[in-house]
Amino acid sequence: MPFTVKCQGQERSYEEKLSLLELEKDFGIEPERFIAAMVNNRVRDLNYEVYYDAEVEFLDLRDHEAMKIYEATLRYIVAMAFHNLYPDLKIRFAYNVSRCISVHLIDSKMVANTAMLLRLNHEVERIVAADYPITRTVVPNEKAAEIYRERGFNDKISLLEYRPEKTVHLNECNGYLDYMYSHLAPSTGHIKDYKIRLYAPGFLVQYPRSECGGKIPPFEDAPTFGRTLKESHDWAKIAGIDTVAKINHEIEHNGSVEFINICEARHNRMLAELGQLIEDDIEDIRLVCVAGPSSSGKTTFANRLRIELLSRGIHPIRISIDDYYKTRNEAPLDENGNPDLEAIGALDTELFNQNMLDLINGEEVQLPKFDFKVGHRVPGRKLRVHHDEPIIIEGIHALNDLLTPSISKANKFKVFISPQAQINLDDHNPLSLTDLRLIRRLVRDYKFRAAPAEETFSMWGNVRAGEFKWIYPFQEGSDYVFNSFLPYELAVMRKYALPLLSNIDKESPYFPLAERLIRMMKFFLDMKDEWVPSNSLMREFIGGSCYADV
Repeated sequence: MPFTVKCQGQERSYEEKLSLLELEKDFGIEPERFIAAMVNNRVRDLNYEVYYDAEVEFLDLRDHEAMKIYEATLRYIVAMAFHNLYPDLKIRFAYNVSRCISVHLIDSKMVANTAMLLRLNHEVERIVAADYPITRTVVPNEKAAEIYRERGFNDKISLLEYRPEKTVHLNECNGYLDYMYSHLAPSTGHIKDYKIRLYAPGFLVQYPRSECGGKIPPFEDAPTFGRTLKESHDWAKIAGIDTVAKINHEIEHNGSVEFINICEARHNRMLAELGQLIEDDIEDIRLVCVAGPSSSGKTTFANRLRIELLSRGIHPIRISIDDYYKTRNEAPLDENGNPDLEAIGALDTELFNQNMLDLINGEEVQLPKFDFKVGHRVPGRKLRVHHDEPIIIEGIHALNDLLTPSISKANKFKVFISPQAQINLDDHNPLSLTDLRLIRRLVRDYKFRAAPAEETFSMWGNVRAGEFKWIYPFQEGSDYVFNSFLPYELAVMRKYALPLLSNIDKESPYFPLAERLIRMMKFFLDMKDEWVPSNSLMREFIGGSCYADV
């Protein structure tokens, strides 16, 4: 039956089905520029065959979903290169500093060194230059288990038990088989832009980012952030919960109560460690500055830190940076000419700095209060603080010294908070930290603001842009990094998030994103949240927090 394809303002009719790669040629599109395509608002790999009326949009690396496919294909090629060079060597991928993929050598006497880097680079270059086709084969789960067993992919076998589908789409390339839980590029020749570097104890792989216009961002080391990620992985491995299958096993065999308490105990231990650091230097610390990206759990954390300090005889005072917003028409403009409310220039930094300085000097201060109903500041409480009353400030710019230039660095203790997950579907498929925070925000926005998922998605790009500009550049200057990730949280979030994602219309521009998040969430078992403590950071997103009215 004849069908019509619309693409790049053109419309053509066809009698027989053809692949998206063939459509590229027919429409005269530059080969290997595009990684995937949208077909009637569904993300498809370029081997996908069209046989019905369709609107097709080819996606390059400026598109977030295409970038995800590129990154998954690059991981596939690196895994293939390791298999070719060191067939007995197991590797594990994770996400790491400077928006890179990290490669860890598992249980091996081999050491990542310059010689290995040269061999790996050469083999990846060879695979890319050969432009091997990457095909997808559908096999029953039982057959997939046999294939995994033959190749020693025990980590993949464990997850098969929790796969809701009865089949697996294996990826094959020049005899190498793997499964990346993602669409892949149609051939290795599509992956031309990457950098591999030594980064003890393994390697880092840089790749293009959609938020950087499809280019590789400059490498910026972040040893504090990297150390936190390593600690997160080490603890998850010791606790036996470093993969989704192990988390599910913990829920099934040891129950929700024990699992929740194990995770919450780690948060309690970190809070105690942080409290001790502040107590040890309390003679000098006057400001405790807390910042982190969206949906990190900053509000609950600030409340719990206050309680921790109170238990040590320290009486902190919380002051909201939000009360120092200028009026909307005083805010600086972004590149589109709209008020940039996330810029530090949207705050009255001069007044904030003076107020904090006066308080530290023991003076009484009339604080402002921003009235969001009228859109400007009004007089707030009068306050005087004593020497045993450090001030906790929490907000997007709390770590930026431009907020408090008159206050000595010795008087500031900076805390960066963010979920630093090192959890994998399997060794070759890590979970995204950004997707984790997006799920948190999705659930919270619906729960407390009645905001549908599409509204949350529509703001996410601007939120992320603000984070890269105003938060991440200051994380390395922090005195303590609090990892707000709770390994049980996605099992709890599942029942809240999946209905919101499933309700997004197939015609919505956010449907591809929702579909990808569903693919991630579906592997987790549901877990009841009745045993989640009322002071848990998780309660900030699912409700029931004892700090809700504080």
